[in-house]
Amino acid sequence: MKESIHIIEADKIGSATSPLNLSRTVAITDDCAAPRAGDVVAVRALTDSATYNMLELPTGRLAKINPGDLLLGVLGRRRALKGFVGDVPESVRRGDQLHLLNMGGVIGYCTGHHSSLSDAIKLEVIGLVCDKEGRVQNIGDSALTPRATLGATAPLVIIAGACMNSGKTYAATELIKQATRAGLKVAAAKLSGVACLRDTLNMGDHGAIATASFLDCGLPSTVGIGDLAPIAKAVIARLNESAPDFIVIEMGDGILGGYSVESVFDDQEMREATAAIIFCASDYVGAWGGIELFRRRGIEIDMVAGSVTDSQMGEDYIEKEFGVPAANARRDGARLFALIRSKVDAVCVMVSS
Repeated sequence: MKESIHIIEADKIGSATSPLNLSRTVAITDDCAAPRAGDVVAVRALTDSATYNMLELPTGRLAKINPGDLLLGVLGRRRALKGFVGDVPESVRRGDQLHLLNMGGVIGYCTGHHSSLSDAIKLEVIGLVCDKEGRVQNIGDSALTPRATLGATAPLVIIAGACMNSGKTYAATELIKQATRAGLKVAAAKLSGVACLRDTLNMGDHGAIATASFLDCGLPSTVGIGDLAPIAKAVIARLNESAPDFIVIEMGDGILGGYSVESVFDDQEMREATAAIIFCASDYVGAWGGIELFRRRGIEIDMVAGSVTDSQMGEDYIEKEFGVPAANARRDGARLFALIRSKVDAVCVMVSS
């Protein structure tokens, strides 16, 4: 082993590293002149945080981060309107200070955060995780390959939203639960956002027979990807291996922002494979904006859900004023499923005929 390589024992491993199945004992090198998103980095926690101090482990369990803990995470970017904003630094050397950008262990230089949060946890770089030849390990080393074409697929149900925390995951998991109880096989994916296992594990807990995300394509986040469609097609192809009746896809964050969400809806193959689009919003303006933005692309939303429908008044207003079906996952998941199933069944009939 080269003299510049050292062996360390980590206290905790972030779930964003999970594609590499790392052990706590790893080799590290001191610096990297040209770091990439997805490079695995070893850091020591320097500070605590009153509002953001948990690390999601590869098992999905949350562990408290204590000052002095030695952590393994991945370099990445984040553009969270209600969270942290940060980037991959131009270079990474032992002793540099970076920040924890999300609970999955995505690490970068924090440039701002939502006013409801305390400062991001400061981290001291110990080194970059490497193989015995000194090559920095990257979560893309064992990733799914992006696909130019989609090919045959089960019908897609895509859930998008106005913003983070608008009710997308709740709608996705309720739809999965209802479909599973009806005897259908459902696969599920998270196609945009920042790396974390929480949502796909939640999908599995509600009955999804297979789950995958952009993390399986070696991405710590979808910030700056540009065209997300080839990533989406790779994830969908993997899920089709389980022969589902349909695939539920959650698009993390909002249809506007820095996560390349809109590029999925610009792809013709993805549009043709989509049986239904559910749009989640927290208020009337958000719901109206989503409907109008999709119409500019020549797409009609099939249903509005999310917290704007948490009261019957909201559901009624959307249907009367906007002319779009609305359903609430919390109050009437069975109705939400029934409306979407009719869309999926219609696509299946067209394909079979």
